[in-house]
Amino acid sequence: MGTLYRELAPLDLPGDLNVSIQESFMVFPSKETERKTMFLSNIDKVLDFDVETVHFFPSHKDFPPHVVADKLENALADALVHYDFFAGRLKVNSETGRLEVDCNAAGAVHKNKDFLKPGDHPLCVVQLTSFKCGGFAIGLSTSHTTFDGFSFKTFLDNLAALAAKKPLVVSPCHDRKLLAARSPPRVSFAHHELLKADSLPPGFDSGVFQASSEQLDFKIFQLTSDDLKALKEKAKPAEGHHSAARVTGFNIVTAHVWRCKALSGEDDDPNRPSTVLYAVDIRSR
Repeated sequence: MGTLYRELAPLDLPGDLNVSIQESFMVFPSKETERKTMFLSNIDKVLDFDVETVHFFPSHKDFPPHVVADKLENALADALVHYDFFAGRLKVNSETGRLEVDCNAAGAVHKNKDFLKPGDHPLCVVQLTSFKCGGFAIGLSTSHTTFDGFSFKTFLDNLAALAAKKPLVVSPCHDRKLLAARSPPRVSFAHHELLKADSLPPGFDSGVFQASSEQLDFKIFQLTSDDLKALKEKAKPAEGHHSAARVTGFNIVTAHVWRCKALSGEDDDPNRPSTVLYAVDIRSR
């Protein structure tokens, strides 16, 4: 991570904004951390990509850019003690062949990584951008192997608490072995939701999707409350048919999108396989 002051030139067009990098540097844990490796589950292994977010804050007289920079640097250094893996690096275990995190306290870094050694890929990158109006933005790039959405939110809550010199909001749990497969693997009940191996369509090999190289259109469809109500009416069981399934907004929109995609194929085979996958939070389970 590195603090960055970005001052915008007094221009009228956003496309002509002048951005300059003032400083880039590493941030290390504020206390010595244990050298260890962190197990990654099979779910983590197939989600090896970076997630970038940006967070905007209005101007405040008590928080000029240099104060924000110092607070952010110190809070991140303290956070890297509790999230020691965040200052580590991904590596492949030579004995097991599994991807894991080497908690080596190598540090987090700023978005400008030109000063890093070749092949050094930090798991946490932070960028602080200040504006002439006094407001600022914090951009973060984190490896999905370290956080999902909910745990990333918890990290931000804890980072804010540390910046305010307060205790952690939530004590994080980093034990990924809770999601490890049993050894040897045992399937104790049927998984009807999974396709049979002989019916997998192209792109499902090993369970990892490959991005298409074709040019695609990007469109946003706005669904009103009336649209959702109409879809829920269509999804209701027929008269006299009882179903325990909940007709939620998420379910009906997902089913609607899935149906549209399935009907948009180039061939006319109505029996061709079509699947939809989406992420769920399994903490309560």
